[in-house]
Amino acid sequence: MNKRASILLYGIMLGLTIIILTLALAPVASESAGRAMNVTVGDTIGMNCTNSSISDFTKAACYAVDISVSYFIAILLFIGGAAITAKIVFS
Repeated sequence: MNKRASILLYGIMLGLTIIILTLALAPVASESAGRAMNVTVGDTIGMNCTNSSISDFTKAACYAVDISVSYFIAILLFIGGAAITAKIVFS
């Protein structure tokens, strides 16, 4: 196999590895955000986002935590796709 094909194959493997790791970490990130947004239980401190009488700062933090999981997954999927695309386009 020539050098160009080896680099292309390496880029595809790297991109797929990043995508697979992203999909494997997605449930863990979602569960972690869910625990942070729930009520305080034992040693786990939560923000109690379901309570309607929380402060505006806590509401903003709840929205930020809720959105951050989607951004985390989307950015990692984009990085994996960019790794594959960059090796295909630039090699």
